[in-house]
Amino acid sequence: MRLTIAMLTLAYVLSQFYRAFLAVMAPTLAQDLGVLPQVLAQASGWWFLAFALAQLPVGWALDRIGPRITVAGLMAVAAVGAVVFARATGPGQINLAMVLIGIGCSPVLMGAYFIFAREFPARQFGTLAGMVIGVGSLGNLAASAPLTWAVGLMGWRGAMWGLAGVTLTVALVLAVLVRDPARVQTQGQGTIWTLLGMRRLWPIFVLMAACYAPAAGLRGLWAGPYMAEVFAADAARIGLVTLIMGLAMVAGNFAYGPLEKRLHSRKWLNFGGNALSLTCLLALMVLPGQSWILSAALLAGVGFFGASFPMVIAHGRAFLPPALVGRGVTLLNLFGIGAAGLMQMATGQVYAALPGQPQTAYAALFAAYAVLVIAGLTVYLWSQDRTD
Repeated sequence: MRLTIAMLTLAYVLSQFYRAFLAVMAPTLAQDLGVLPQVLAQASGWWFLAFALAQLPVGWALDRIGPRITVAGLMAVAAVGAVVFARATGPGQINLAMVLIGIGCSPVLMGAYFIFAREFPARQFGTLAGMVIGVGSLGNLAASAPLTWAVGLMGWRGAMWGLAGVTLTVALVLAVLVRDPARVQTQGQGTIWTLLGMRRLWPIFVLMAACYAPAAGLRGLWAGPYMAEVFAADAARIGLVTLIMGLAMVAGNFAYGPLEKRLHSRKWLNFGGNALSLTCLLALMVLPGQSWILSAALLAGVGFFGASFPMVIAHGRAFLPPALVGRGVTLLNLFGIGAAGLMQMATGQVYAALPGQPQTAYAALFAAYAVLVIAGLTVYLWSQDRTD
């Protein structure tokens, strides 16, 4: 079991890498292919939307087929997507590649969560979920300064060919190592509509849609162009800033589990953490061009305090019937990842609406994320706490 979890965590490292690498590659792709930031925002959005839309069939597959074939098979699709990206000559192929990679990465984290929910005590779910995301967030770190180094050494195409090989290797190892938990009889015990009809989940769905999008969007794309256009940062400084934000996200994911045990509350831990993330977003909105060091610190704050994703999943998991665990956790994930994808596309339009005004454009972009978090926190106030 430990080896299975280790390999699923390694697969999640790749998933985190793929959702964040465009921030570092953006200047190189702009120079080589003439692809502008708003175009990459669309491509990043397609990754998140493809990932999100895959959650419903992934949830069904986890409950009915099991995580071994589900995760390994789709990771092979991600490898194909990396090959398409390596051969891309324009925005269309980049979009297609990101769709394939998004579909391929879609079952990885939920496969691990499915195993945790079925094989471990419920009280351990939040800690284990945070652990996988915390270790998996090393992919964020790899998609910062190390990626900058790799692109400088072998070019962006060479780096993507290497990633395709690594991804395919991980898929093959997962097919061999992962063991499916014993199946629960699901006949007559509910469907996805059963979950959507559970009112206790509704406020949690809304916070899921709000909590992940800011950190994912800023780290996954906008941090790089923001530093380049507002502070004239070079590739090395962009790599440093994205590395700092990635480290903050790793630390945040490891912090939420122990804090839950101290506070004995998931609701108020999630609320407080996202309120602090909101504070950082508002400061970025008001002071978008004050200092690159201040902005890097505030981006790190968004990453650290906004790392509530596994704890919000744990909050929702506590209400799920055993036969619908796979579909339940993937439905929660759909709200989080889907909203992140839509916000990538929306913020791309915000950016494009203010050409030649980088500080104003990024202030508006930060404001859009802030409004989303305010809405999520307002609805989440009505949620029922649950700590197992």
